Amino acid sequence: QVQLVESGGGSVQPGGSLRLSCAASGFSFSREAMNWYRQAPGKEREFVAFIAYAGGSTKYADTVKGRSTISRDNVKNTVYLQMDSLNDEGTAVYYCKWPRGSLWGQGTQVTVSS
Repeated sequence: QVQLVESGGGSVQPGGSLRLSCAASGFSFSREAMNWYRQAPGKEREFVAFIAYAGGSTKYADTVKGRSTISRDNVKNTVYLQMDSLNDEGTAVYYCKWPRGSLWGQGTQVTVSS
């Protein structure tokens, strides 16, 4: 069955960096695009970043553009989200998502606080 396991979250000061990981299994990862989403306290889940199956095409939400980088390793079946210059808006639970599936992983908590 499809599994998505996010990791790498934690607490960081404003201006800091984190690298999130999502290990995927149960589908042909190397042939599929992947997304990252996030859900801040009291807010709806929102799109963060997209990467095409071969990694050649990426898209970002305006709120993270220029400060985040999505990448993938199709040998390790893992998608990453490098986040730099984090600010308070970065506090959220971050989820990876296979666009053609309905499953959400457990997410990984990112807290940006001084």
